[in-house]
Amino acid sequence: MKKKLKLIVIFMIAGIFAFGSPAKVASFNTLHLGWKGDHRQEKIEGIASIISLFDLIGIQEVMKKDEVKKLTNELKVQTGIEWRYHISPYAVGSKKYREYFAYIYRTDRVKLLKKGKFYPEEDRGKNFMREPYGAKFQIGEFKFTYVLVHSIFGDKKTQRQLEAMQMTDVYDWFKEEYDGKNEENIVIIGGDFNIPSYDHAFSGFLKHKDLIVDAIPPNQKTTIGKKGLVSSYDHIFYPYELMKDWYTGRNGVVDFTDNNHREVRKVISDHLPVFIEVNTVKERGE
Repeated sequence: MKKKLKLIVIFMIAGIFAFGSPAKVASFNTLHLGWKGDHRQEKIEGIASIISLFDLIGIQEVMKKDEVKKLTNELKVQTGIEWRYHISPYAVGSKKYREYFAYIYRTDRVKLLKKGKFYPEEDRGKNFMREPYGAKFQIGEFKFTYVLVHSIFGDKKTQRQLEAMQMTDVYDWFKEEYDGKNEENIVIIGGDFNIPSYDHAFSGFLKHKDLIVDAIPPNQKTTIGKKGLVSSYDHIFYPYELMKDWYTGRNGVVDFTDNNHREVRKVISDHLPVFIEVNTVKERGE
């Protein structure tokens, strides 16, 4: 008999949140969510318990739409509150491998203001294996566009770097074209980039006039190997100047492995979720 995996994750029972309490916005590569396997239900239950720690999460590697619905229903069972999801209208990738982007959020805390769009590449050449996808949300008074990225891994590092070098254009398009009516035009970009944020490929993006910063510390490992954490691939980029009254300064990863890396990556995912905490009421100076 197979030993059932024990996840060291808090099963969060929903409480009553005061208006203005900070919110956690996260990103999580869920590793082939929806593919057939021996641990399919266990995976749903485990991922739901992890997602319950956040208010809004963007997920990558969604292989089947129905699995997101199952995950959302499991969240309702575990927390006793209402959750909803928004998923990209179609999957992106290669002919042999395609995946969806999805968001899952607490309805008592988060509103979907504008359905998502893919970053258009028609006039820019084919730079992405999977075009980034963004949607607009509101948490309290905080309105922002949340863009999800899952960069190519490829045969060579240069393939990943070429995608990273396009992040300035992605950011500017979502700020100016997708959401031009937002007064502050706040755009946050999260996902699995398959290279660390200190790689030179991000240098142009991090020199943007909006002072783009990765909320996740550069040496924080976010991927799960068979014997431990191995790589710093998952990031949440935000515009420092526009976010200075919203960002609480708190961020991080949720390490749910309990040093059981080999089994966790097989049953749940080979990535840890990363998150940023934001104020839901704008901090105003005297």
